[in-house]
Amino acid sequence: MHDLIPAPRLVQEGEGEDFVLDGRTALRAGDGTEEVARQLRRELPALPLLPPDGNERNEIVLALDPALGEEAYRLTVGAGRIGITGGSAAGTYWGVQTLRQLLPPALLRRAGASETRVRPVRVEDEPRFSWRGFMLDVSRHFTPKDGVLRTLDLLAAHKLNVFHFHLTDDQGWRIEIRRHPRLTTVGATRPRSRVGHRDGEMWDEQPHGGFYTQDDIREIVAYAADRHITVVPEIDIPGHSQAAIAAYPFLGNADVIDTESLTPWTEWGVNPNVLAPTDAVLRFYEDVLEEVLELFPSPYVHVGGDECPTGQWSASATARERVAKEGLAGPGDLQAWFNRHFGRWLAARGRRLAGWDEILESRDPRESPSGEPTGDREIPEGALICSWRGYSGGVAAAEAGHDVVMCPEQQVYLNFRQAEGEDEPAPVGYVRTLRDVYRFEPLPPRLAGTPAARHVVGTQANMWTECADTRQRLDYQVFPRLSAFAEVAWSALAAPDERDFADFERRMADAHYARLDALGVNYRPPSGPSPWQRRPGVPGRPLEGPPPIV
Repeated sequence: MHDLIPAPRLVQEGEGEDFVLDGRTALRAGDGTEEVARQLRRELPALPLLPPDGNERNEIVLALDPALGEEAYRLTVGAGRIGITGGSAAGTYWGVQTLRQLLPPALLRRAGASETRVRPVRVEDEPRFSWRGFMLDVSRHFTPKDGVLRTLDLLAAHKLNVFHFHLTDDQGWRIEIRRHPRLTTVGATRPRSRVGHRDGEMWDEQPHGGFYTQDDIREIVAYAADRHITVVPEIDIPGHSQAAIAAYPFLGNADVIDTESLTPWTEWGVNPNVLAPTDAVLRFYEDVLEEVLELFPSPYVHVGGDECPTGQWSASATARERVAKEGLAGPGDLQAWFNRHFGRWLAARGRRLAGWDEILESRDPRESPSGEPTGDREIPEGALICSWRGYSGGVAAAEAGHDVVMCPEQQVYLNFRQAEGEDEPAPVGYVRTLRDVYRFEPLPPRLAGTPAARHVVGTQANMWTECADTRQRLDYQVFPRLSAFAEVAWSALAAPDERDFADFERRMADAHYARLDALGVNYRPPSGPSPWQRRPGVPGRPLEGPPPIV
């Protein structure tokens, strides 16, 4: 029985002799699969794969078949041949990832066995969703470049194909912008950090910082492309911007607060310091995005657009002048004004704006105590909505004809705690167990079977790093739940209650935990945290009861 994760659509056991993979194995790459072949050589370094010798025995053959879906593949293992055929190079590459799981976990190590056997089998497979994503916040706690490359390897091993790179926030600016160097010389380092959740009183007085040079970014993007992963950058506008304002005080609402005194934020939570709605700010962020577009070929650029308090705009004469000039209903509509500007700006350059589900709204709580939308709700044409506050934003967006990525915090925020009890380190949010993630359904029932369902282009798991200050902590929060999420994104067609979680647990226990061990992942054991994974005394903020799904 094969222990593949994510589970393929079809697995048929074959008959006959095993395929022997050893130093005599030849690799033949058909047209269009040459880069996949080079990647296979890198991913199986202990196996010296040689050019074909013409005998057509003991060989791995890579090929394309345009009759298959773009990311679909067909894998066949026989006595003398392994064939992997994809609808595109991406499909062939996902077939290679399945082949790696057919091999012993020891071969995932950098120094593995020199010979192994593969049982005859036929696998036919293709993904459910085109967007199978993982978001990593590197602003709250910085992940060095080698950690990002490792993350990409782990995503590829799970057939996840989008890396949402959260590069800027109040607590740190993480990407070099050559026209505005203070974004990293000032904005990339905060003087100290709160330990644990924002409600606690523990501090780490060590300054925290780090950023990626543009050469680092090019390397990350190229490394991802080799693994058929799209890197989607996020540059927060107009909220979550204190690190940028600390570097360039004119970006903030200087007629309301002393922007010259700001540093990158040392707290966690929602920050009141937002961008000023001026022409100078628009030009500044156009400069930033011009360099971002040069580095990232992704069709999407994420601009955040979430958690943007309007208090400073309400108090700012400059902001009120902008409201009057643009004919807006109130300061709450300035967030939508920013979104429309940069949506048009990106569209003129052949890109699409992505944002959190707040970009669907235009609210001014000061003028509308009920919270009802005020003014123009128009969002940029072609915008992609990442629905994080439950299902409702995604449902509204899809029914209005906008593409949606479902990533509700109640289901797939991996920074949330994994169990009840005091042993769970820095417990934040609701309990989201491995079973809970496995039973997550990205397509809301209201959309199922309707024309709007096609606008749900995929799903994404998000990892915020306020309480994850090391690679060990990050691994603990992400795995093994990301393995369950990968199966949801790739292959889960059954209703949540009909999915065979017991079989998933068996596959994890029989093989996949060993694969994670071989890859050096410090995952949460099924029995609970190991002693060194606990954080006694570090404050969290556990929420009780079942999470609301809206």
